[in-house]
Amino acid sequence: MSKNNLLTVSFAPHAHGEFSVSKIMITVIIALLPALFAGICVFGLSALTITIIAVSSCVIFEYLIQKFILKTKPTITDCSAIVTGMLLAYNLPSSIQWWMVILGSFVAIAIAKMTYGGLGNNPFNPALIGRVFLLMSFPVAMTSWPKPFAYRIPSVDVITGATPLGILKEGIKNGETISNLMNKMPSHWDLFVGNLGGCIGEISALALIIGGIYMLYKKIITWHIPTAMIGMVFIFSSILRFINPDKYADPVFQILTGGVMLGAIFMATDLVTSPMTPKGQIIFGCFIGFLTILIRVFGAYPEGVSFAILIMNAFVPLIDKMTRPRRFGE
Repeated sequence: MSKNNLLTVSFAPHAHGEFSVSKIMITVIIALLPALFAGICVFGLSALTITIIAVSSCVIFEYLIQKFILKTKPTITDCSAIVTGMLLAYNLPSSIQWWMVILGSFVAIAIAKMTYGGLGNNPFNPALIGRVFLLMSFPVAMTSWPKPFAYRIPSVDVITGATPLGILKEGIKNGETISNLMNKMPSHWDLFVGNLGGCIGEISALALIIGGIYMLYKKIITWHIPTAMIGMVFIFSSILRFINPDKYADPVFQILTGGVMLGAIFMATDLVTSPMTPKGQIIFGCFIGFLTILIRVFGAYPEGVSFAILIMNAFVPLIDKMTRPRRFGE
């Protein structure tokens, strides 16, 4: 083959046809807006402020690193930094300090993304790397959850309380039964619409589902990862519930609380850090769901979605190798 006929191979995401990276990212941004609206309704303008700080700092860090350190043409117009900032903010409590958000944005962009060469080269989800870094560095700030609609109470800055997963973890450790603990929890309907404490973008399953349906309609994601992940959460938690209904929560509670819906629809489906084949995506999603419940039930943390996704990000090259289709004639 002559030099003029050499093929150029690029990293994911592979945009084809009518799609481009910027169009894909703009579609994701639009899909994320219902969850932002829900977060603002529940936590007030502080949720919007945190999101603006995260997005702005991610864009600025990416521009500065590409312009002055890597000496390459800035690519902030592809809007990927905006998506990273929004997802980072969605994984934070609305009461977190502004400078912590900027620090998390720096870790997400500078360390988790640009160190590997930018979009398409990073093996781990940048927003989750930023989130886990903040959780490890500032555990108190990252686990202080404002109560729903507390901002409406006059003369009070913030009222914090435990999340349903936190109540569950602490109650089980103290020997309480599930039936007693469920009396302290929001109803399944409240969990579905978002009337609970938690991170800015994870509280409303309804808002996240609306965004997911929009991305499915636009063919930005497929059903494989969300269905496999949520399905495994349901199956594994159902098995545990069957074994000991006094100790393990019901599967619907496990699905609607924490970051399962946000992770399944927006984090695990990241085009860069997820497998390329449908079979690989199903394997990927199933293991994330399994690890999520494993960490929640048997681990030290009440939530395991972020850790589960990052662990499986490391296995994506192996999954792709195992599930890639055979070449014709092989």
